[in-house]
Amino acid sequence: MSSNPGHTPRTPDEITVGPLDLAARVDEALAVQALAFGLTDEEMDVRHHIVLRHLGVPGARALGATTAENRLVGFVYGLPNDRAHWWSTVVQPYLRRLGNDEWLDDSFVITELHVHPRHQNRGIGRALITGLTDAAPQPRSILSAIDRDTPARGLYASLGYRDLARQIAFPGAPLPYAVMGATLPLRGPRPHGA
Repeated sequence: MSSNPGHTPRTPDEITVGPLDLAARVDEALAVQALAFGLTDEEMDVRHHIVLRHLGVPGARALGATTAENRLVGFVYGLPNDRAHWWSTVVQPYLRRLGNDEWLDDSFVITELHVHPRHQNRGIGRALITGLTDAAPQPRSILSAIDRDTPARGLYASLGYRDLARQIAFPGAPLPYAVMGATLPLRGPRPHGA
């Protein structure tokens, strides 16, 4: 985020990116995720409990993107990785096979990043992820994304994330995922004002 204390970065749309009390706004965040990612009500209910559990992990942080009316149009959250977490136990064999399982240590995981479809392709996702990782004490960041050529994967690649493992099958997920990693700070242009 900005190095000027008290300065809140704004995207070209006058969307403010800043700290988010995700526990207090979890339903609003999941509504954004449902639109951006296509979740059912049942999936949102499951994710509600997962998000709240993640927020209890020491070092978990969230940023939100809000309009002037304080409407949430995007969010990101993450936490320090722990090999005992479910996500790590699923991806570790894939990473180990390729000699990349050291990425599970001393990394900050981007758990979720979603922007409302009407506000995508305007720098909001970039502002959210760079803002969150710029404050991370870990030397690197990891995340998982659907293993397809998508705008999200393009954004991550532009920031320095590279594929660490592909075609990862998460239980219950209909599509395969890729795990990507980047050293911090992320590279590439920062959003205006950030």
